[in-house]
Amino acid sequence: MLRYSALVHLAATCLLVAEARSVIPLEPRDVSPPPIPGTSQIITNGNFSNGSYGWESSPEGQIRNGLYCLSIPARAPGNSSYLRTTYDFLETKNDVYTLNFTARSSIGFDITVLTPDPPLDPNLNTTAALTTGLHPFSFTFSPANQAPNATLELVFGGAPAQAEVCIGNVSMKRIDRSTYIQDFGPALKVNQLGYIPQGPKIATLVTNNTSVTPWSLVNSAGDTVAQGNTAHQGTDFTSGQQVATIDFSDVAQEGIGYTLRAGNAVSFPFAISSTLYEPLRQDSLQFFYQQRSGIAIDAALAGAEYARAAGHVQVPPNQGDVNVPCQVVQDSLIAYLEPWTCNYTLNVTQGWYDAGDQGKYVVNGGISAAQLLMEFERTRHQNLTNPLGDGSLRVPERNNAIPDILDEARWELEFLLKMQVPAGSSQLFNGTQVDMSGMVHHKMHDNQWTALPTDPSKDPKRRELHRPSTAATLNLAAAAAMAARSFKMYDSEFAQQCIQAATTAYAAAKRNPAILAPGTDWDLGGGAYSDDDVSDEFYWASAEMYLTTGQDEYLSDLQNNTYFSANTSTLFSIPDGFSWGSVAALGQLDLAMVPNGLSEMATLSVLDAADMYLAVQRNSSNGYGHFLVNYPWGSNSNNLNNIQIVASAYDLSGNTTYRDAALQGIDYVLGRNALAQSYVRGYGAKASSNMHSRLYAHELDDSAPLPPAGSLAGGANQDANDPPANDVLVGCEPMLCYVDDVNSYSTNEVAINWNSALAWVVGWAADHR
Repeated sequence: MLRYSALVHLAATCLLVAEARSVIPLEPRDVSPPPIPGTSQIITNGNFSNGSYGWESSPEGQIRNGLYCLSIPARAPGNSSYLRTTYDFLETKNDVYTLNFTARSSIGFDITVLTPDPPLDPNLNTTAALTTGLHPFSFTFSPANQAPNATLELVFGGAPAQAEVCIGNVSMKRIDRSTYIQDFGPALKVNQLGYIPQGPKIATLVTNNTSVTPWSLVNSAGDTVAQGNTAHQGTDFTSGQQVATIDFSDVAQEGIGYTLRAGNAVSFPFAISSTLYEPLRQDSLQFFYQQRSGIAIDAALAGAEYARAAGHVQVPPNQGDVNVPCQVVQDSLIAYLEPWTCNYTLNVTQGWYDAGDQGKYVVNGGISAAQLLMEFERTRHQNLTNPLGDGSLRVPERNNAIPDILDEARWELEFLLKMQVPAGSSQLFNGTQVDMSGMVHHKMHDNQWTALPTDPSKDPKRRELHRPSTAATLNLAAAAAMAARSFKMYDSEFAQQCIQAATTAYAAAKRNPAILAPGTDWDLGGGAYSDDDVSDEFYWASAEMYLTTGQDEYLSDLQNNTYFSANTSTLFSIPDGFSWGSVAALGQLDLAMVPNGLSEMATLSVLDAADMYLAVQRNSSNGYGHFLVNYPWGSNSNNLNNIQIVASAYDLSGNTTYRDAALQGIDYVLGRNALAQSYVRGYGAKASSNMHSRLYAHELDDSAPLPPAGSLAGGANQDANDPPANDVLVGCEPMLCYVDDVNSYSTNEVAINWNSALAWVVGWAADHR
């Protein structure tokens, strides 16, 4: 685990770089060229030992005793007096930099310290209070923007009287991760939360011993309660480790503090409990309340450390989500390679902050809300006593006669409904004016990245709507149709609003079937969520519309969709699994689960898909019992979504083979993996705690909280690409490509669609004893 010392909390008001002005160049000297951008030391000649090389100033200064000294006029206007580097350097987004210098002034006053790269806001923009004594200053910051042409600038305007300012020992370094050592945990890998009494109990031992190794299970009193020999497995194909497995499924005695022992290895402690997953069921859902936009987070519900003011409600410095305009034309030229905007604003308050950023994305919100709705709907069709009823979660709406999981899903659904284009709106697409009425904006977020951490109520950036897309429109149609079914018995008015919006959206998508979200619309404060094939979204939406309305129109569209006759691996995106960009499986799961004329056909395909995943789990080169072959961004959610398919197969068939396989698959995210890493905050002896999030960047700022219990990290990413990953994970085996670092967004980010997958799966597991 990477750990930084406590970082200085920076005041981050926006200061744009001023217009070009005349400078007095300093005399160059023959010294080595500036360092390669991104290496440890950024600043050249920071002690002025080579004269003034690498620096320019206004007015011109002199070097005395290793300090560069300038005579600053009284009340010099704005940024007319400065010292800055003559060369550009790279500031890598989400890396960590520390600037140090010493300074004194003949009179005390504040100077501005910044690292501009026009037209971006400076990544570092703060003040230093100079005194008459030579004083050291240190500022640690994490760039919000990728700045390839940054400079360091100290601005001296504002002196109350003429002053002499002297600067020396200037150093700016990126964090040194050269001493990082990956922590593999104990050689015995277990589910660190534990196991249910009547379920499978499998552990993995990393060992080069190809013969059997004796093992023992020891209780909290130190007594051996079971023993046996390992089964040699061979090389696990995604970690490169030699492994053996331990099966102690026969042990059903409940207790805490169990450990496994084999050779010299001792596992982390774990429990055997019939209520094992109940707390995690609550916490995995509680995550969504703390991701809410547009509402104050109540300390009484979330805990004092997570209380915060309502974000993005148009209270300064927020520009807010109350009257959000469309993207400005100059930005749209970058996003879409053609001009686009609209002539209206929308109130798009509510919803969940999507992930580590504070944007809100319809295609990711769609699958996230859908999985919560599916978790609720499952309890009805399985005739279960609803453990998620009114009063079950710590949310403001509890005790309103509506199940709390529906209240939470509704917070996102309200936002999705607000993203629909008003009637009569014609907008430019591919050079032609198109009727966009009823379509849905793909996303909305800041026009620039904000720093880590950023309290949502203090975000000063402009919020913008991005172009509608067919994918977003179909996500609304599907999720709103599902909501209409679930809310019908609790709030008929809202259910009717949902089905009307879904009907309008579905018709709009059929009218505009190819308005695709491009991959070019990224890095202007948010991710792209691009999608060049929406046939899966049409399948999902037509399935949900048919299930809710029973109308022949939707049944016909469903049966004419290529996914209706597709093979199982295509329909369920095997082996990688369904995701926000591959959603046909969502429609098929509901066709199987919700009674209708196609249930038998859909059930057979779910069982077939589950059998394919059982083959993945049972492969002799799979030493950890998961359902992964590849490790993409957010691989933990892929594994969990695959578990949802296998668990649904059990619900539909009653075949305990599927039940045991699904339960075993959960072990992976809770510690039975090559790193012995529980990827769920607060659950396990070695649990992820430095997830990438502007809400929970405690590793960068002690005033920010750790992620709440139940938060899921994205997990191993074989194509990890971020500053920590690029420093410490080069050449890693796929399952080992993970670092618990707040700046590792490609392996350690939180996201609503990852937690929705966790919530569905642990909700299912909690129903088993």
